[in-house]
Amino acid sequence: MNDILLYLAPSAALALLIRVLAGAHPIFFLFTVAGTICHELAHYVVGLLTGARPASFTVIPRRVGRHWELGSVTLTRVRWYNAAPTALAPLLIVLLPFCVAWWRTRQPWQFEAFDLLVALALAPQFLRFWPSVVDWRIALRSWPYLFIIGGALWLLFYFRPHLFQFVNP
Repeated sequence: MNDILLYLAPSAALALLIRVLAGAHPIFFLFTVAGTICHELAHYVVGLLTGARPASFTVIPRRVGRHWELGSVTLTRVRWYNAAPTALAPLLIVLLPFCVAWWRTRQPWQFEAFDLLVALALAPQFLRFWPSVVDWRIALRSWPYLFIIGGALWLLFYFRPHLFQFVNP
């Protein structure tokens, strides 16, 4: 695990640098495009899988009030059961850098020039994996999951002493 974290350190540092520089000059928004594409693709793919029916997909930035919207996916059938998975799908993006780091460090490794390109490609994923405020509002439509999860936890703790009574040690 230490190798994976060490491998991801340059990507995380580049992500911070890109974040700072993107606030200083609009040209640095170009470095966030890969993360924006992954963010919106996560919404789109999970929307397809959960029946939220994605209707449009864009990663063309546009001005909305005082801020920039870097991309969006329009969903036509958001219901309580698919709102949270679809809206919070970008959280899965953070797995991508960890999978790449695992792939690169599973054998003895040395940091090579290729790894600098990989670090630059992975940095935007750290910037765009967190769902937006709008995403969190949409996820709140899935409040019935709280009762389902709460009920499952109650059953687990209520029946826990009896779960393994027929298993011989």
